[in-house]
Amino acid sequence: MKNFFTKHNRWFIWIGLLTILLVGAYLRLYKISQYMTFLGDEGRDVLVVKRMIVDHKFTLLGPTASVGGFFLGPIYYYFMLPFLWAWNLDPTGPAVMVALFGIATIYLVFRAGKDMFNPATGLIAAGFYALSPMVIAYSRSSWNPNLVPFFSLLVVYLLWRIVRYERWGELFWVGVFLGIGLQLHYLFLFLFALVVLWCLLYGRSRSLGAYYVFGIAGFFVGYGPFLAFEFRHGFPNTQSVMRFLLEGKDTGFSVARFFSNIHDIAFRLYGRLLFRFPQPEVWAVSPLWQKIIWFVATYGALFGSIGMLLRKAVSVSKEQHLAPRLLLYWFFVLIFLFGMYKRAIYDYYFGIFFTLPFLATGFLLSQIAARRVWKIASVGLLAGLVYVNWQGRPFLYPPNDQLGQAKAIAGEAIAKTGGKPFNFALITGNNSDHAYRYFFEIWGNSPVTIQNVAADPRRATVMDQLIVICEISPCKPLGHPLWEIAGFGRAEIVGEWDVSFVKIMKLVHWKESSL
Repeated sequence: MKNFFTKHNRWFIWIGLLTILLVGAYLRLYKISQYMTFLGDEGRDVLVVKRMIVDHKFTLLGPTASVGGFFLGPIYYYFMLPFLWAWNLDPTGPAVMVALFGIATIYLVFRAGKDMFNPATGLIAAGFYALSPMVIAYSRSSWNPNLVPFFSLLVVYLLWRIVRYERWGELFWVGVFLGIGLQLHYLFLFLFALVVLWCLLYGRSRSLGAYYVFGIAGFFVGYGPFLAFEFRHGFPNTQSVMRFLLEGKDTGFSVARFFSNIHDIAFRLYGRLLFRFPQPEVWAVSPLWQKIIWFVATYGALFGSIGMLLRKAVSVSKEQHLAPRLLLYWFFVLIFLFGMYKRAIYDYYFGIFFTLPFLATGFLLSQIAARRVWKIASVGLLAGLVYVNWQGRPFLYPPNDQLGQAKAIAGEAIAKTGGKPFNFALITGNNSDHAYRYFFEIWGNSPVTIQNVAADPRRATVMDQLIVICEISPCKPLGHPLWEIAGFGRAEIVGEWDVSFVKIMKLVHWKESSL
């Protein structure tokens, strides 16, 4: 394999990379508006960014974290802003932004694999990353964790460059990207531990002190927008994060949970990303032969790639052992920290090392292919992985068209108001009303929010009509405890319409029949 990728065959490398990027772009951008997720969280984000663009209400506060009750930084909103503006407030724009970051990550995987190991590793890793159904799923919708794989790999790649080429000035950029990543998801904190460990191992010289100052300065630059909010308000989110980590019941060492977690994370990291390992409901009905293949393939890739990295990590040559050691530290540090997390661990949490199994497996296969006896086996493994992942491409089933449905439902709801002021409520199982409110607002007919009696003693915020969208069935809005309904007061239903998968109801104030 090494001889194949000589300077006389560089055209093959770049044609291969271009093909991978084109396929990756197709899988991430094709019919993105129809397949993208657009629910309450996505509606909340575009509402904030729309108000920045149209109303010039800029913010230093980002979306709420999924746990802990604290907020993230605002950087993701500023990534969204030019794309929502360019798409004329169509929520497809920010989804395209995420897809472009996904394509950039494919290139970065190639670059990291090529520079840290060899061109074959870069091409194999980038190819599998481009085809991975789970990676594709998180590259086709606007959501702040979906940018984490790009910035996490960028940090790791820079750590390698800093030591390999003695470019300690690049610690500034490590700090910048750590600050950006921490605003995207708080699990980026795990990478701080990796950075500290790497610097302790390879950067203990006193002469490097000034560069560490640059790194800290870079962090303040990358984290600056959120630090401005924290400083202004007395660091409320920083305190909440510290309480969550140090005092909460969701973190800490538990022997049984620790070892269960590290096995589960390691297995899912390879199984879900490389081999399309199914969700529990699909796994339960899968035939035995498929389960055996999944187990063998996942454990084979996991132990094979980690074993190959360990073998190369003991090399005397710094040039040869540096990259394997960095990937091993990346793997074991993050696995250890995940072991102390006591809540459910979702697939998107793996974004801080999404790219690791692809690089490690790419390196394993490149080493296997370098031996003549195993070349045919390596080609077979490559073909098998390509086939498995291609079968999981997102276009095999009709799109949900969540964006189109939300827009159509909001349009029907507006039509029932007769152009008059209205209050609005959503009865749902696990969603919020921001997706509908977004379209109400950009159409210039936002519902009036009902205030409590203390804030609105004259009940001026209670309109003559209440529009209710029901996402669950049966739906009984009369007497419902939801504030948007209870605050409206005693009511009666004057209209019901079935639209898409929801029911729209129009309520007016109840009037006692005259005798």
